[in-house]
Amino acid sequence: MQVNRIKIPKQIDELVEMQSETGNPISKVLFRIKAELQGIWLTFMRCFNYPVKDNTIKLAIVWFTLSFGFYGLSVWFPDVIKHLQADEYASKVKTHNNERIEDFTFNFTLENQIHTNGIFINDRFISMKFKSVTFIDSTFRNCYFDDVTSVGSYFKNCTFIEAFFYNSDIDDSKLINTEVINSTFHHNKTGCQMTFDDDYSAYWVYFVNFLGTLAVLPGNIVSALLMDKIGRLTMLGGSMILSGISCFFLWFGTSESMMIGMLCLYNGLSISAWNSLDVITVELYPTDRRGTGFGFCNALCKLAAVLGNLIFGSLVGITKAIPILLASSVLVCGGLVGLRLPDTRPNVLM
Repeated sequence: MQVNRIKIPKQIDELVEMQSETGNPISKVLFRIKAELQGIWLTFMRCFNYPVKDNTIKLAIVWFTLSFGFYGLSVWFPDVIKHLQADEYASKVKTHNNERIEDFTFNFTLENQIHTNGIFINDRFISMKFKSVTFIDSTFRNCYFDDVTSVGSYFKNCTFIEAFFYNSDIDDSKLINTEVINSTFHHNKTGCQMTFDDDYSAYWVYFVNFLGTLAVLPGNIVSALLMDKIGRLTMLGGSMILSGISCFFLWFGTSESMMIGMLCLYNGLSISAWNSLDVITVELYPTDRRGTGFGFCNALCKLAAVLGNLIFGSLVGITKAIPILLASSVLVCGGLVGLRLPDTRPNVLM
Protein backbone atom coordinates (compact mmCIF):
# COMPACT_ATOMS: atom_id res chain seq x y z
CA MET A 1 0.00 0.00 0.00
CA GLN A 2 1.38 3.38 -0.99
CA VAL A 3 1.23 6.12 1.65
CA ASN A 4 0.86 9.65 0.31
CA ARG A 5 -0.40 11.43 3.46
CA ILE A 6 0.73 11.13 7.04
CA LYS A 7 -0.45 12.95 10.12
CA ILE A 8 2.45 13.86 12.38
CA PRO A 9 2.32 15.23 15.96
CA LYS A 10 3.28 18.91 15.92
CA GLN A 11 2.34 21.99 17.90
CA ILE A 12 0.42 23.15 14.82
CA ASP A 13 -1.64 20.14 13.72
CA GLU A 14 -1.41 19.79 9.93
CA LEU A 15 -1.31 17.18 7.20
CA VAL A 16 2.01 17.01 5.44
CA GLU A 17 1.60 15.67 1.95
CA MET A 18 4.15 13.06 0.97
CA GLN A 19 4.18 13.58 -2.76
CA SER A 20 5.52 10.85 -4.97
CA GLU A 21 7.79 11.45 -7.89
CA THR A 22 4.76 11.59 -10.18
CA GLY A 23 2.84 14.03 -7.92
CA ASN A 24 1.44 17.30 -9.27
CA PRO A 25 3.92 20.11 -8.38
CA ILE A 26 1.20 22.78 -8.57
CA SER A 27 -0.99 21.06 -6.01
CA LYS A 28 2.10 20.53 -3.84
CA VAL A 29 2.88 24.28 -3.88
CA LEU A 30 -0.74 25.23 -3.22
CA PHE A 31 -0.94 22.77 -0.36
CA ARG A 32 2.23 24.14 1.19
CA ILE A 33 0.99 27.75 0.89
CA LYS A 34 -2.33 26.80 2.45
CA ALA A 35 -0.59 24.97 5.28
CA GLU A 36 1.72 27.93 5.98
CA LEU A 37 -1.15 30.46 5.98
CA GLN A 38 -3.16 28.23 8.27
CA GLY A 39 -0.19 27.93 10.60
CA ILE A 40 0.30 31.70 10.65
CA TRP A 41 -3.37 32.27 11.43
CA LEU A 42 -3.39 29.70 14.23
CA THR A 43 -0.26 31.20 15.75
CA PHE A 44 -1.77 34.69 15.51
CA MET A 45 -4.95 33.56 17.26
CA ARG A 46 -2.89 32.00 20.04
CA CYS A 47 -1.70 35.52 20.89
CA PHE A 48 -5.26 36.11 22.11
CA ASN A 49 -5.42 32.99 24.26
CA TYR A 50 -4.75 32.72 27.97
CA PRO A 51 -2.39 33.79 29.52
CA VAL A 52 -1.21 36.41 26.97
CA LYS A 53 -4.60 37.74 25.82
CA ASP A 54 -4.71 40.72 28.20
CA ASN A 55 -1.07 41.54 27.48
CA THR A 56 -1.70 41.50 23.73
CA ILE A 57 -4.60 43.96 24.02
CA LYS A 58 -2.65 46.30 26.30
CA LEU A 59 0.44 46.14 24.11
CA ALA A 60 -1.67 46.89 21.02
CA ILE A 61 -3.08 50.00 22.72
CA VAL A 62 0.37 51.22 23.79
CA TRP A 63 1.94 50.60 20.38
CA PHE A 64 -0.93 52.35 18.59
CA THR A 65 -1.03 55.43 20.85
CA LEU A 66 2.73 55.89 20.93
CA SER A 67 3.06 55.58 17.17
CA PHE A 68 0.07 57.84 16.51
CA GLY A 69 1.40 60.64 18.70
CA PHE A 70 5.07 60.29 17.72
CA TYR A 71 4.74 60.09 13.94
CA GLY A 72 1.84 62.54 13.85
CA LEU A 73 3.82 65.23 15.64
CA SER A 74 6.94 64.38 13.64
CA VAL A 75 5.06 65.43 10.49
CA TRP A 76 3.34 68.35 12.18
CA PHE A 77 6.47 69.97 13.64
CA PRO A 78 8.34 70.83 10.40
CA ASP A 79 5.19 72.06 8.68
CA VAL A 80 4.29 74.27 11.63
CA ILE A 81 7.80 75.73 11.63
CA LYS A 82 7.51 76.33 7.90
CA HIS A 83 4.16 78.02 8.50
CA LEU A 84 5.72 80.26 11.16
CA GLN A 85 8.45 81.18 8.70
CA ALA A 86 5.86 82.10 6.09
CA ASP A 87 3.96 84.27 8.57
CA GLU A 88 7.14 86.02 9.66
CA TYR A 89 8.17 86.52 6.02
CA ALA A 90 4.76 87.96 5.14
CA SER A 91 4.89 90.34 8.10
CA LYS A 92 8.07 91.92 6.68
CA VAL A 93 6.63 92.67 3.24
CA LYS A 94 7.41 96.11 1.84
CA THR A 95 4.60 98.02 0.15
CA HIS A 96 5.12 100.67 -2.54
CA ASN A 97 2.17 102.74 -3.72
CA ASN A 98 1.79 105.19 -6.63
CA GLU A 99 5.46 105.10 -7.55
CA ARG A 100 6.74 106.41 -10.90
CA ILE A 101 10.13 105.20 -12.12
CA GLU A 102 11.64 106.27 -15.45
CA ASP A 103 14.89 105.33 -17.24
CA PHE A 104 16.13 103.14 -14.40
CA THR A 105 18.08 99.89 -14.56
CA PHE A 106 17.10 97.11 -12.17
CA ASN A 107 20.03 94.68 -11.96
CA PHE A 108 19.49 93.47 -8.40
CA THR A 109 17.01 91.20 -6.64
CA LEU A 110 13.61 92.51 -5.61
CA GLU A 111 12.24 90.47 -2.73
CA ASN A 112 9.09 90.37 -0.60
CA GLN A 113 7.49 93.48 -2.04
CA ILE A 114 4.08 94.67 -3.24
CA HIS A 115 3.90 97.44 -5.84
CA THR A 116 0.48 99.04 -6.34
CA ASN A 117 -0.53 101.61 -8.98
CA GLY A 118 3.05 101.97 -10.17
CA ILE A 119 4.20 103.41 -13.50
CA PHE A 120 7.43 102.15 -15.06
CA ILE A 121 8.62 103.95 -18.21
CA ASN A 122 11.74 103.07 -20.26
CA ASP A 123 13.05 100.90 -17.41
CA ARG A 124 15.42 97.98 -17.85
CA PHE A 125 15.24 94.76 -15.82
CA ILE A 126 18.53 92.97 -16.53
CA SER A 127 19.97 89.78 -14.93
CA MET A 128 17.76 90.03 -11.88
CA LYS A 129 15.27 88.06 -9.79
CA PHE A 130 11.79 88.72 -8.53
CA LYS A 131 11.30 86.82 -5.25
CA SER A 132 7.79 87.01 -3.79
CA VAL A 133 7.07 90.29 -5.58
CA THR A 134 3.57 91.26 -6.69
CA PHE A 135 2.69 94.12 -9.03
CA ILE A 136 -0.93 95.27 -8.82
CA ASP A 137 -2.61 97.74 -11.21
CA SER A 138 0.78 98.81 -12.55
CA THR A 139 1.80 99.95 -16.02
CA PHE A 140 5.03 99.06 -17.87
CA ARG A 141 5.71 101.19 -20.95
CA ASN A 142 8.69 100.58 -23.24
CA CYS A 143 10.37 98.37 -20.60
CA TYR A 144 13.07 95.81 -21.37
CA PHE A 145 13.29 92.48 -19.54
CA ASP A 146 16.49 90.47 -20.09
CA ASP A 147 17.48 87.32 -18.16
CA VAL A 148 14.78 87.79 -15.52
CA THR A 149 13.84 84.97 -13.14
CA SER A 150 10.76 85.12 -10.94
CA VAL A 151 9.83 82.96 -7.93
CA GLY A 152 6.42 83.41 -6.34
CA SER A 153 5.95 86.66 -8.24
CA TYR A 154 2.90 87.83 -10.18
CA PHE A 155 1.57 90.73 -12.22
CA LYS A 156 -2.11 91.33 -11.39
CA ASN A 157 -4.31 93.69 -13.41
CA CYS A 158 -1.21 95.22 -14.99
CA THR A 159 -0.60 96.61 -18.47
CA PHE A 160 2.48 96.06 -20.65
CA ILE A 161 2.84 98.45 -23.57
CA GLU A 162 5.59 97.87 -26.14
CA ALA A 163 7.62 95.79 -23.71
CA PHE A 164 10.36 93.39 -24.78
CA PHE A 165 11.04 90.09 -22.97
CA TYR A 166 14.23 88.14 -23.71
CA ASN A 167 15.40 84.99 -21.89
CA SER A 168 12.88 85.53 -19.09
CA ASP A 169 10.38 83.24 -17.38
CA ILE A 170 7.49 85.71 -17.27
CA ASP A 171 4.63 83.91 -18.99
CA ASP A 172 0.84 83.64 -18.91
CA SER A 173 0.85 81.84 -15.54
CA LYS A 174 2.31 84.97 -13.92
CA LEU A 175 0.30 87.52 -15.88
CA ILE A 176 -3.04 87.46 -14.07
CA ASN A 177 -5.75 89.57 -15.72
CA THR A 178 -2.93 91.49 -17.36
CA GLU A 179 -3.11 93.21 -20.73
CA VAL A 180 -0.12 92.90 -23.08
CA ILE A 181 -0.07 95.42 -25.94
CA ASN A 182 2.48 95.36 -28.78
CA SER A 183 4.96 93.42 -26.66
CA THR A 184 7.46 90.78 -27.76
CA PHE A 185 8.64 87.56 -26.10
CA HIS A 186 11.87 85.87 -27.28
CA HIS A 187 13.60 82.73 -25.94
CA ASN A 188 11.50 82.45 -22.82
CA LYS A 189 12.90 80.32 -20.01
CA THR A 190 11.03 77.06 -19.49
CA GLY A 191 10.86 74.66 -16.56
CA CYS A 192 11.20 75.30 -12.88
CA GLN A 193 13.65 78.06 -12.02
CA MET A 194 13.47 77.55 -8.25
CA THR A 195 16.61 76.64 -6.31
CA PHE A 196 17.32 75.99 -2.64
CA ASP A 197 18.53 79.57 -2.40
CA ASP A 198 15.10 80.72 -3.52
CA ASP A 199 13.14 78.34 -1.31
CA TYR A 200 15.16 78.01 1.88
CA SER A 201 12.23 76.38 3.67
CA ALA A 202 12.71 73.22 1.59
CA TYR A 203 16.18 72.79 3.10
CA TRP A 204 14.87 73.86 6.50
CA VAL A 205 12.42 70.94 6.70
CA TYR A 206 15.27 68.44 6.35
CA PHE A 207 17.41 70.33 8.83
CA VAL A 208 14.64 70.36 11.46
CA ASN A 209 14.12 66.62 11.02
CA PHE A 210 17.87 66.10 11.42
CA LEU A 211 17.88 68.04 14.70
CA GLY A 212 14.88 66.07 15.94
CA THR A 213 16.60 62.79 15.08
CA LEU A 214 19.84 63.91 16.70
CA ALA A 215 17.95 64.66 19.93
CA VAL A 216 17.15 60.97 20.45
CA LEU A 217 20.81 60.15 21.09
CA PRO A 218 20.78 61.29 24.75
CA GLY A 219 17.49 59.45 25.26
CA ASN A 220 18.99 56.24 23.88
CA ILE A 221 21.96 56.53 26.23
CA VAL A 222 19.77 57.22 29.27
CA SER A 223 17.39 54.35 28.50
CA ALA A 224 20.30 51.94 28.00
CA LEU A 225 21.79 52.88 31.37
CA LEU A 226 18.56 52.94 33.40
CA MET A 227 16.46 50.21 31.76
CA ASP A 228 17.35 47.56 34.35
CA LYS A 229 17.62 49.97 37.28
CA ILE A 230 14.26 51.71 37.21
CA GLY A 231 12.37 49.02 35.29
CA ARG A 232 10.76 48.76 31.89
CA LEU A 233 7.28 49.79 33.01
CA THR A 234 8.45 52.89 34.85
CA MET A 235 10.44 54.00 31.83
CA LEU A 236 7.62 53.24 29.40
CA GLY A 237 4.83 54.91 31.35
CA GLY A 238 6.93 57.79 32.60
CA SER A 239 8.35 58.55 29.17
CA MET A 240 4.93 58.55 27.47
CA ILE A 241 3.32 60.69 30.19
CA LEU A 242 6.19 63.19 30.15
CA SER A 243 6.03 63.30 26.34
CA GLY A 244 2.33 64.06 26.56
CA ILE A 245 2.91 66.79 29.12
CA SER A 246 5.67 68.34 26.99
CA CYS A 247 3.15 68.71 24.14
CA PHE A 248 1.29 71.34 26.17
CA PHE A 249 4.31 73.64 25.97
CA LEU A 250 3.87 73.73 22.20
CA TRP A 251 0.98 76.10 22.82
CA PHE A 252 3.53 78.78 23.75
CA GLY A 253 5.75 78.13 20.73
CA THR A 254 5.61 81.33 18.71
CA SER A 255 9.03 81.24 17.05
CA GLU A 256 11.20 78.81 15.12
CA SER A 257 13.76 78.38 17.89
CA MET A 258 11.09 77.58 20.50
CA MET A 259 9.42 75.00 18.26
CA ILE A 260 12.74 73.34 17.45
CA GLY A 261 13.56 73.18 21.15
CA MET A 262 10.19 71.57 21.87
CA LEU A 263 10.76 69.08 19.05
CA CYS A 264 14.12 68.02 20.49
CA LEU A 265 12.63 67.71 23.99
CA TYR A 266 9.72 65.65 22.74
CA ASN A 267 11.90 63.28 20.69
CA GLY A 268 14.38 62.88 23.55
CA LEU A 269 11.61 61.88 25.96
CA SER A 270 9.66 59.60 23.63
CA ILE A 271 12.64 57.51 22.47
CA SER A 272 12.90 55.96 25.95
CA ALA A 273 9.32 54.75 25.58
CA TRP A 274 10.15 53.11 22.24
CA ASN A 275 13.17 51.30 23.69
CA SER A 276 11.36 50.03 26.76
CA LEU A 277 8.32 49.01 24.69
CA ASP A 278 10.51 46.85 22.44
CA VAL A 279 11.97 45.07 25.46
CA ILE A 280 8.60 44.56 27.17
CA THR A 281 6.97 43.18 24.02
CA VAL A 282 9.73 40.61 23.58
CA GLU A 283 9.70 39.53 27.22
CA LEU A 284 5.91 39.18 27.55
CA TYR A 285 5.50 36.57 24.81
CA PRO A 286 6.69 32.97 24.95
CA THR A 287 9.05 31.79 22.24
CA ASP A 288 6.38 30.14 20.07
CA ARG A 289 4.36 33.37 19.87
CA ARG A 290 7.01 36.06 20.23
CA GLY A 291 7.61 36.76 16.54
CA THR A 292 3.92 36.81 15.67
CA GLY A 293 3.00 39.02 18.62
CA PHE A 294 5.80 41.46 17.89
CA GLY A 295 4.84 41.56 14.21
CA PHE A 296 1.19 42.24 15.07
CA CYS A 297 2.16 45.15 17.30
CA ASN A 298 4.44 46.57 14.61
CA ALA A 299 1.63 46.33 12.05
CA LEU A 300 -0.58 48.41 14.36
CA CYS A 301 2.34 50.80 14.74
CA LYS A 302 2.52 51.38 10.98
CA LEU A 303 -1.25 51.80 10.73
CA ALA A 304 -1.20 54.40 13.51
CA ALA A 305 1.69 56.20 11.80
CA VAL A 306 -0.29 56.51 8.56
CA LEU A 307 -3.36 57.80 10.40
CA GLY A 308 -1.24 60.24 12.41
CA ASN A 309 0.38 61.63 9.26
CA LEU A 310 -3.00 62.13 7.59
CA ILE A 311 -4.77 63.68 10.58
CA PHE A 312 -1.97 65.92 11.86
CA GLY A 313 -0.92 66.94 8.35
CA SER A 314 -4.43 68.17 7.56
CA LEU A 315 -4.39 70.46 10.62
CA VAL A 316 -1.25 72.42 9.71
CA GLY A 317 -1.97 76.14 9.50
CA ILE A 318 -5.54 75.70 10.78
CA THR A 319 -5.23 75.34 14.53
CA LYS A 320 -2.68 74.32 17.13
CA ALA A 321 -5.19 73.35 19.81
CA ILE A 322 -6.47 70.13 18.23
CA PRO A 323 -3.05 68.54 17.45
CA ILE A 324 -1.69 69.47 20.89
CA LEU A 325 -4.68 68.15 22.82
CA LEU A 326 -4.95 65.06 20.63
CA ALA A 327 -1.28 64.11 20.95
CA SER A 328 -1.20 64.83 24.69
CA SER A 329 -4.31 62.83 25.51
CA VAL A 330 -3.27 59.89 23.34
CA LEU A 331 0.22 59.69 24.82
CA VAL A 332 -0.92 60.06 28.43
CA CYS A 333 -3.64 57.42 28.01
CA GLY A 334 -1.17 55.06 26.36
CA GLY A 335 1.32 55.61 29.18
CA LEU A 336 -1.30 54.81 31.82
CA VAL A 337 -2.21 51.60 29.99
CA GLY A 338 1.49 50.71 29.76
CA LEU A 339 1.81 50.98 33.53
CA ARG A 340 -0.81 48.23 33.82
CA LEU A 341 1.41 45.71 32.03
CA PRO A 342 3.16 43.06 34.17
CA ASP A 343 6.73 43.79 35.17
CA THR A 344 9.08 41.53 33.21
CA ARG A 345 12.36 42.59 34.80
CA PRO A 346 12.68 39.64 37.24
CA ASN A 347 11.24 37.08 34.81
CA VAL A 348 13.11 34.52 32.74
CA LEU A 349 12.21 34.35 29.05
CA MET A 350 9.72 31.57 28.32
